[in-house]
Amino acid sequence: MTRIANRVLLALTGLALLAVGGGVLLSGLDLPRRWTFSLPAWWPFTGPHDVLLTPQERTRFRDDGWWWPTVIAVLGLLLLLLLWWLLAQLRRHRVPEVLVDTGDGETARLRRQALEHVMAAEAETLDGVSRAHAHLTGRRTAPAVRVRLLLDAHADPADTLTLLTRETLGTARDSVGLERLPATVLLRSARHQSRRVT
Repeated sequence: MTRIANRVLLALTGLALLAVGGGVLLSGLDLPRRWTFSLPAWWPFTGPHDVLLTPQERTRFRDDGWWWPTVIAVLGLLLLLLLWWLLAQLRRHRVPEVLVDTGDGETARLRRQALEHVMAAEAETLDGVSRAHAHLTGRRTAPAVRVRLLLDAHADPADTLTLLTRETLGTARDSVGLERLPATVLLRSARHQSRRVT
């Protein structure tokens, strides 16, 4: 749901910015007069010296009783929509639990924190890994995992990635009974102080 809302919001914002920006650019460069074409009658800019709102248009509704309640209501609604969107972004990637097929037609619920903790602890046992973090994303029936590894200076990233995929992620996938467990792995090398040679 939030992915569709993000795409629709991004597309509408992009189209609006493209239309307004293109129209302002056309008027600012005085292209309608140079190329002998006309913009729609409702378009506020007709030449390079026009402004978006004249002083009369900016102050036209201030004395009307409906103006300030409408402004406050619209801004309040916009604030609520933005807060909903922000909370949806923060919540969307975290899966609360993973459903495990018990083999008898029932499902067991495995807490996200437990699986993340086990995966991180197993990843830290790999050679060359000094610290690991695992975060489950996706849905309860089709989770994905994001793993961050801090590698020691002597670690080979390719070997570490192979071991992580085969051992840690493979064990987690088989334990939960999943056909596939998509993973994103971020590798970072630990800083080490250079030795001074005299």
